[in-house]
Amino acid sequence: MSWIRNAWYVGATSAEVGDAPLGRRLLGARMAFFRDAEGRVQAVEDFCPHRGAALSLGRVCKGELVCGYHGLVMGGDGVTRSMPGQRVQAFPRIQRFAVEERYGFIWVWAGVADEADPTTIPVLEWHDNPAWAYDGGLFHIKADYRLMIDNLMDLTHETYVHSTSIGQQEIDETPCTTRREGKTVVTSRFMENIEAPPFWRGALEAIGVSGNPKVDRWQVCRFSPPSHVMIEVGVALAGHGGYDAPDDKKVYSVVTDFITPETDGSMWYFWGMARRFQPQDKDLTTRIRDGQHGIFSEDLEVLERQQQNLEAFAERKLLKLNIDAGGVQARRLIDEHMAQETATA
Repeated sequence: MSWIRNAWYVGATSAEVGDAPLGRRLLGARMAFFRDAEGRVQAVEDFCPHRGAALSLGRVCKGELVCGYHGLVMGGDGVTRSMPGQRVQAFPRIQRFAVEERYGFIWVWAGVADEADPTTIPVLEWHDNPAWAYDGGLFHIKADYRLMIDNLMDLTHETYVHSTSIGQQEIDETPCTTRREGKTVVTSRFMENIEAPPFWRGALEAIGVSGNPKVDRWQVCRFSPPSHVMIEVGVALAGHGGYDAPDDKKVYSVVTDFITPETDGSMWYFWGMARRFQPQDKDLTTRIRDGQHGIFSEDLEVLERQQQNLEAFAERKLLKLNIDAGGVQARRLIDEHMAQETATA
């Protein structure tokens, strides 16, 4: 196990947990999500104590989970309620998981459920905010979740992996800075008086800026434990203050990355973009989501092949360069939290 346990991870989107249960492996555990009679999301082990069937293959009836094998009825507290023609008082309780539904996501606590603190869930200011628009998606990726963190904290790869959309040579040519801010690692890069790549030219056109004007561009990546990366990105017309330019001179977004380990070699990646320009334009929201899907699909292939190489050449040591500072610091922060959990336990 190579992840922090006492923390909140995104386990699903709200839309994924409807009338039917959802089964998903997260943080090494098989979980079954369902809604109780009040519509609140519950999560228990995806394991029927009778014969070990997957509870998520059953159905929800009156807010309880009914096993699809022999009809055992399971409550959100992990206690068996009933079973046709059987006494269930002695059935062992299965594990329940603490969950919170917030900002369109189902957050799950990987550690002891009774120790879960909902106040530590990140605040997403754009949710239900008319000044913002948001959309995103989900990928299942066969790679260690820390490889995605490395990828997001070192955006120099954009020049090569995403050359037709958001990549450009100036990313390679502009040094980045990395620092710790408490429990956050921040890597930032600011580029001045450059041409906008295709994605950002399209964003400028959405606010009425045509042609190919010179811009100032920024990338500010923030990693927070256990595995969240928020990336402030955008461009402003050159000479108007860059990152601090007025809204009518820039396009500003936050790329959201919630990365949840499945196993030591696989992850669930909840990605999206919250933008603070033209929020009412639903067609633009769809185009940006589809564009992001294409961009992140390119990352997916790179990371899965990287994971295969790391397993095939496990004896090889990897190099650490200055561009790797964000990922290195993020991993160090993860290790610090894991060591603290071990010491406390």
